[in-house]
Amino acid sequence: MRFRNPILPGFHPDPSICRVGDDYYLVTSTFEWFPGVPIFHSRDLVHWRPIGHVLDRPGQLNLDGIRPSGGIYAPTLRHHDGVFYLITTLVNGPAQDGNFIVTATDPAGPWSDPHWLPETDGFDPSLLFDAGGRAWLHGARSARPSRYDGHLEVWLRELDLATMQPTGPEHALWEGALRDNVWTEGPHLYQVDGKFYLLVSEGGTGHDHALSVARADTVTGPYTGNPRNPVLTHRNLGLDHPIVGTGHGDLVQTPGGDWWMVLLAMRPYGGYHYNLGRETFLTPVRWEDGWPVPAQVESSMPAPAPAPHPWPPVPACDQFDAPELDPAWNHLRTPRERYWDLAARPGHLRLRCRPESLTERANPSMVARRQQHRNFAAYTVMEFAPRGGERAGLALVQNDDFHILLVRTAGRLAVVRREAGRDRVLARAEVPAGGRLWLGVAARGQDYQMSYATEPGEWRPLGDPVDGRVLSTPVAGGFIGAYIGLYASSEGGPAGNTADFDWFEYQPLPD
Repeated sequence: MRFRNPILPGFHPDPSICRVGDDYYLVTSTFEWFPGVPIFHSRDLVHWRPIGHVLDRPGQLNLDGIRPSGGIYAPTLRHHDGVFYLITTLVNGPAQDGNFIVTATDPAGPWSDPHWLPETDGFDPSLLFDAGGRAWLHGARSARPSRYDGHLEVWLRELDLATMQPTGPEHALWEGALRDNVWTEGPHLYQVDGKFYLLVSEGGTGHDHALSVARADTVTGPYTGNPRNPVLTHRNLGLDHPIVGTGHGDLVQTPGGDWWMVLLAMRPYGGYHYNLGRETFLTPVRWEDGWPVPAQVESSMPAPAPAPHPWPPVPACDQFDAPELDPAWNHLRTPRERYWDLAARPGHLRLRCRPESLTERANPSMVARRQQHRNFAAYTVMEFAPRGGERAGLALVQNDDFHILLVRTAGRLAVVRREAGRDRVLARAEVPAGGRLWLGVAARGQDYQMSYATEPGEWRPLGDPVDGRVLSTPVAGGFIGAYIGLYASSEGGPAGNTADFDWFEYQPLPD
């Protein structure tokens, strides 16, 4: 049996994993998107189902006005003595930022409010529960002293589980494997056969990403690097390799004693562009001479034992007939009011036009899901009678300065491409006022073809294919993959009008 990588396609960076009995749980970063930190469940390491989000209440996660690619960085998930612990960093929070821990006895929630860790600094925090039951905080920060930009080190302190605060002395553990190395981050500690292993990423999160490992006889060190470091990187395989940027890994051992690693990587296409963001991959790990040896990451690899455990397939079409939004849908920043409604018109998603726009660092009226395939088609049908400057329709989003819209405005339908904060209308079509309007986008690589219909099945292209590179990280910057959303805005005007969406369909297209 073989499996296909990535195991979580689309924007699922910085994976962290833990096993409880025969069950595996995995989390990823979410940055400025809400709810924060999706949590997935698997029985075979290959097939994953979403079971909720860790930070699903506004009181847990304040993302008001957060910059693109600020917010929640690199969570770590661990389980100890019947309790799940998640530690992460809120970067550039408007009221409070830094490292914090939340806990739960059920990974599906509810999760606690944050326990902030004011005596720690840096980012990418992690936890180790050693064989004696002691808990150890560790993370990445600027080295002391720092000799150059990107010069980081890994720090360690004990965690008092009663107070949920660090205690005891602080230790600087390691600066990474290579001389003048940059961005030693994403640290995870493990205790294996009496020794302590420190796994870190270095080289940055782009093409030069790499994983290195050090070990020690005691948790506080001293740590000695593996002479064969880095233990995993694809930077030597060239910019045109189908999987690049391998790094930010986390190890897990199966009940049968095998070792595996989840990690992030990118799949560039259309040149060195990766609209899908950093995705979650899986690779086997063996041990040689007391060191872990991860396998080079491939698109197809032998599957873990035992037999596969797939979950029921997710429908391609959301009919909006559930009382709450499916976990696949996210909001941009923390929603402070419920601008969406699934009950006002059963079987429809109603979005209220509000003054907030996608071009602002605000929480616009938009629900969005990840783009997960380089070739895909997405369709919806909308009822919307715009007034004044209102607009509603489909949005393909990288951030507030880089996105593509297919929106109905007063009297016409328009394709708008926004790059570096400037809008350009690429195509227009006159459409009847009121009534149902079908909207669609079909992507073939970096060509995103917009289409519409005023009667069922009578699809027409709107303009030429749009260059989708505006949705890629090398163009737009940051750490986010592309999203596809349903959007409505009064563009600074008074709120009150609504747009109704009957259904939304997303499906991959053949390569």
